Amino acid sequence: MYKDYYIFSNGKISRKENTIYFEDKEENKKPIPIEQIERLHFFGEIDLNTKFIGLISQYDIILNFYNYYGYYIGSYLPRKKNVSGLLIVKQSEGYIFHEKRLFFAKCFVESAVFHILRNLRNYKGKTDEVIKEIEEEKQNIFKAREIDELMGIEGRIRKRYYESFSLFLNNDFGFSKREKRPPTDPLNALISFGNGMMYNTVLGEIYKTQLDPTISYLHEPSSKRFSLSLDIAEIFKPLIVDPVIFYLINNRMLKEDDFDIEEGICFLNDEGKKKFIKEYQNKLETTIKHRSLNRKVSYRTLIRLECYKIIKALIEDEPYKPLKAWW
Repeated sequence: MYKDYYIFSNGKISRKENTIYFEDKEENKKPIPIEQIERLHFFGEIDLNTKFIGLISQYDIILNFYNYYGYYIGSYLPRKKNVSGLLIVKQSEGYIFHEKRLFFAKCFVESAVFHILRNLRNYKGKTDEVIKEIEEEKQNIFKAREIDELMGIEGRIRKRYYESFSLFLNNDFGFSKREKRPPTDPLNALISFGNGMMYNTVLGEIYKTQLDPTISYLHEPSSKRFSLSLDIAEIFKPLIVDPVIFYLINNRMLKEDDFDIEEGICFLNDEGKKKFIKEYQNKLETTIKHRSLNRKVSYRTLIRLECYKIIKALIEDEPYKPLKAWW
């Protein structure tokens, strides 16, 4: 079974035949079976060599890198073998033709808001007023005629959503508003860390399909990011990341000493990261009965299925219906 491996220590990676080894600064050496790796995540300072890159490229293994504070900074993606010129043309048409782009963008926001409201309804009695306000703002999604206008609506909804966290969390760690660059309190640090994990999880699933991750609809394509991953992550952040945060805090599994603050930047320390990643992986592997496929699928598989739905809409002009959790 393939799985993600997370390396928090500083050290080096080496290859001997078809096995890779991680060796930390104390010269403790640990083999990592190549046949079991889905992705490798490096949180420490790691020395790599070209032999290692050559081997993991053969197995289509993605490397994700994080900075000192644990925030995602980039990936190594092996040469993509699953490509389609026709799909790139169709994806580009979807961006160029305004109505098509706006349709996809609205679908991503509509799905995200559906899952935001789904979360808030779990705390009815405490969040009734917020639900009402977001329900009203939601109506503007369907009236928006420009992407910027849609982004503004989505931003207002998320702002109100984040402000409501203090209504149902056992500890909001002094959170008052969303701050991204940089996070200055533990809850902002958790949200940023979780959203970064979601971004690279989605990127990994896009990579397994023929979609080009740089052509997007809600977020503007640019030369320095995989913006389609940002689009699709909008659907899954409130479905996967936020419930993990609520679970860890309301069950008092994350506390103040799981965070560090340096030079005004708040971030999860190694113990905090391990706690979050453990529950995040559990959530990704959680299965539900799929209504159409009539079999159990994991949350991670739902991300890939969303990619396939987008492909089908682009290639076959089949109306795209974004995920709305039915369970």
